[in-house]
Amino acid sequence: MMPTIPVDPERRRQVAAAMRAVLPDRCVLADPEDTRPYECDGLAAYRQLPMVVVLPDTEEQVLAVLKVCRELHVPVVPRGAGTGLSGGAQPLADGVVISTARLNRILRVDAYSRSAVVQPGVRNLAISEAAAPLGLYYAPDPSSQIACSIGGNVAENSGGVHCLKYGLTVHNVLRVRVATIEGEMIELGGAAPDAPGLDLLAVFIGSEGMLGIVTEVTVKLVPKPAAAQVIMASFGDVASGGDAVASVIAAGIIPAGLEMMDRTSSRMVEPFVKAGYDLDAAAILLCEADGTALEVAEEIERMAAVLKEAGATALTVSRDEGERLRFWSGRKNAFPAAGRISPDYYCMDGTIPRKRLAHVLERIEQMEDTFGLRCANVFHAGDGNMHPLILFDANQPGELDRAEAFGAAILALCVEVGGTITGEHGVGVEKIDSMCVQFGARELDAFFAVKRAFDPEMLLNPNKAIPTLNRCAELGAMRVHGGALPFAHLPRF
Repeated sequence: MMPTIPVDPERRRQVAAAMRAVLPDRCVLADPEDTRPYECDGLAAYRQLPMVVVLPDTEEQVLAVLKVCRELHVPVVPRGAGTGLSGGAQPLADGVVISTARLNRILRVDAYSRSAVVQPGVRNLAISEAAAPLGLYYAPDPSSQIACSIGGNVAENSGGVHCLKYGLTVHNVLRVRVATIEGEMIELGGAAPDAPGLDLLAVFIGSEGMLGIVTEVTVKLVPKPAAAQVIMASFGDVASGGDAVASVIAAGIIPAGLEMMDRTSSRMVEPFVKAGYDLDAAAILLCEADGTALEVAEEIERMAAVLKEAGATALTVSRDEGERLRFWSGRKNAFPAAGRISPDYYCMDGTIPRKRLAHVLERIEQMEDTFGLRCANVFHAGDGNMHPLILFDANQPGELDRAEAFGAAILALCVEVGGTITGEHGVGVEKIDSMCVQFGARELDAFFAVKRAFDPEMLLNPNKAIPTLNRCAELGAMRVHGGALPFAHLPRF
């Protein structure tokens, strides 16, 4: 748990007055009871009361806020819907939180270009709802899509259960309009298949609010499939389920969705959602096919054969759209369902090679004994993005510390097997120490060089995502001698 820092009352009055000079009074929150709802994002174990919160209504107001922050040298923390799980929107005691919640208009939906232009506060699911009359939808579908905003999705490069076939946010955003800390509006990407110059759009997506404030996003829309079905495949052990994922991909099949849940997660979800899961299975896979009716029938048949060969003990194919949606509802409600069986949970996010799924699941099971905590495993199995849910009780002395150590050990394992410490939740403050496990001095310097190019004064979301070299050295993850790091990946555990 990170200790909170008291807010300087005099500095708060100064900054709030400066903000009210450029914004309507209703757009500025400075009293502690008004700023309290912004003290954390979805990572509630880390909290800090912000100095001031602003809620601009327009792009011009965003620029005005950034100008004030630059002149007063006030750090800025961008915030979308607050559903992030890595502390990326955690405030600073001496900083301003810019909420984009009121920039929430869908500006245009175009059937001919299959695109939509939206402001950053628009909910992910609202884009698909607006495009539905045209037979189109926005493909990335994070579990929080009913609440999360497209601006936050851009910041974290969010995915979802259908990202295997349709890609992450970076594959579905055509253009972003960005307010820089220096008071300029820039556009990255464009409506054409390619844009001139360096591909800064890909650099910006996933930058966690460290490079600029998104004010407008152009997203790609795709046709709604004519048909879709899901196979629920049961396995007697998690290793067989993990191996089956690799077998499906090796067979040349790219499902619309390929998700895995272990018995712990299935049993915590079923009473909550009544999805119809096999509660006797050690692991279940959800494998979806979409397309025309003939394409779906053929792919379901092929996947069923592969899954049987891989050791599936039972196969259930969704009989109608309602059952298909129930299967997915169970997977998408895994996080809230954890609250039914545990006072607290810690959701991790790492990515591993698909072929190492079985090995990693077995190692996590061993770690449960090591740390004395339960772990429910849910996976975007098709692309190796894992979301272990570590169950603990923060009221019990030492359990939060053990949960954090458990999570860090899982991330170190991801690196060990050739993966990475994040997939779609970002680094934020949660994984900043684990960055020291994965990256060496030259890589961190390159990250900071990009940061300085956009934000030379280091005011945008400082102390998030990229650890300093000193921090890594102090943590013991790097041995520094004469400014050099002879061992780029010296493990901490």
